[in-house]
Amino acid sequence: MSDKPVAEMSFEEALQALEGVVNRLERGDVPLEESIGLYERGAELKARCETKLKEAEEKVAAITLDANGNPTGTTPVEGM
Repeated sequence: MSDKPVAEMSFEEALQALEGVVNRLERGDVPLEESIGLYERGAELKARCETKLKEAEEKVAAITLDANGNPTGTTPVEGM
């Protein structure tokens, strides 16, 4: 497991780390105390993935297109 703080992880890093946590928990050979720590880390990683996905969705939603469908820039996304 990476020692990198979750808040500094890219979406891909957080997703890979989350998959590792899930795999370890699914094996069922982790002691209870370690399982609790893994579950907490998994929840934090899941939240990071959700945040990064929301940021990406907002960026995509802000792209404006011209009459030919070509990107012309971005517009502010309400609620940001």
